[in-house]
Formats: sequence, structure tokens, C-alpha cells
Amino acid sequence: MRRLLLILFLAGGVSARAAVPPLLQAAVMKLAQDTDRWAYTQTAIEKDGKGKARSDVVVRFDPSKPYAEQYIPLKVDGKEPSESQIKKYRRQGEKRGERMEKEEMTGVVATSRRKSVGELMDLDKATVVEENETIITYEVPLKKEGNDRLPPDKFLVTARVNKVGVALESVSAKLRSPLREKIVIKVSAGEGHIEFKTVDPKHPPQLSEIRANGSGSIFFVPIGRSYELRREDYKRVKPFGDRFEVQIGALKAIDF
Repeated sequence: MRRLLLILFLAGGVSARAAVPPLLQAAVMKLAQDTDRWAYTQTAIEKDGKGKARSDVVVRFDPSKPYAEQYIPLKVDGKEPSESQIKKYRRQGEKRGERMEKEEMTGVVATSRRKSVGELMDLDKATVVEENETIITYEVPLKKEGNDRLPPDKFLVTARVNKVGVALESVSAKLRSPLREKIVIKVSAGEGHIEFKTVDPKHPPQLSEIRANGSGSIFFVPIGRSYELRREDYKRVKPFGDRFEVQIGALKAIDF
């Protein structure tokens, strides 16, 4: 149940204003400018509290292809994908295209009904918590305005930046103290971590791994989940959406 991992969903846009710490701003913007220019193979595994796999999906994503062909499932729970599963991912690509075409026509970037952690991160108020010759780590507070699901005092978000390459190395999120959601759901622990790696020295690092776990209860019944995601076999491509002039949100690339 991914609601237990709600602290881990980073997406959406963040404006780059002068008040944002310069290194953090530069690292985020470099990543944003390089988003959607890579094809890759993604493996996502979700496990229950006992470590047993609930789902194991391998998908090839290629933004250079027509939208309906951008998500191609390779394996689903160790098996060849069924026709219905292939259609599911085809529809996922079509929806992506519909969203981008709408943004191109209206000039307005679509936003989710519920604000993501990325949209709620207050980069203007980020503070340095650790620094050495090559690495600087920021604590990034969450905004209160429009935040109806992630109380700022309950969550700790940090971002690590390589000072030499001016590039994001990782983003982490952690639940500070237990959180009760709509009475029946209690999240007692949860954390997530995103790692980036250099695919090509000429370009900013890309997302390579996500690790997330959470535990809590529903109607006082203990439950737990963990989530692992890997991206590999990167290939530089020209996005099919280049025919549009839509700007991707700066934190869209940091998506759990």
C-alpha cells in the first residue's frame, strides 16, 4: 500500500528565484533542463512487511517514440506481459501525450489534484546542515500553504549537492514522528532515498535508484511496505515532445 510511502512522492515544478541557495538552485535547474532526454530500463519491486515481493515490473521507457509506444513492459512478476498489461502501459503513454498537448495549447503546466512533496518543498528557506570540500547538504522545509497532507513539522527532506560538478547526488525524505491519516490509517515510520549517477560526463547525473519503506497500521492491523526502483541502460534521445514548447517543472525529474 503506497499510501504508507506518501512521504516519497516528489514531482511538479518549483520556481527558481534569487532567494534559493545558489548551488541548490543551479543543481535543480541543470537536472530540469536535461529531463526527458534519456531512454532507460526501469525495474520496480514492491515488497510486503515480511520481504515478500508483491510486484516486480520491468519497463523500457523511451521519450523519443510516439506517446503510445513510450512505455513498453518487458516483464511483469517474472512473466511476459499480457495483452491487457501491454494496453495499460500504452494508455499510460497516451495520457502523457494528451497532457503535454493540452499544456502546449493552453500554455499552462498541468498540476496534480494533490500537491506533491516537490511542489511543497520551500527551496527559498533551505538551510545548510552539513558541508565539506566537495559535498553540501541542505535541509529543505515543506510549505504550509496548500499542504493538507504533509504537516511540515512531521517530515524532514534533505538534498545533497556535489559542489565540484554542481549536481544533485541524492534527495532523502523521512517521517520525523508518527502521523495519523483520516483516523483509520496510522503511519509510524517511513523514509525514502533517491540516488543519481553520471551516465555521460557531458550531461547532469540521472536518477539511478530509489529506496523507500514505510510501516504503520490500518484499523490497528500492523502493515509494512518497501519499494525499490532501478534505472539502467540509459540512452540519449531526442524527445518526441520537442515539437512542443512546454517547460518541465524543475523537480519533475525527482519523481518516486
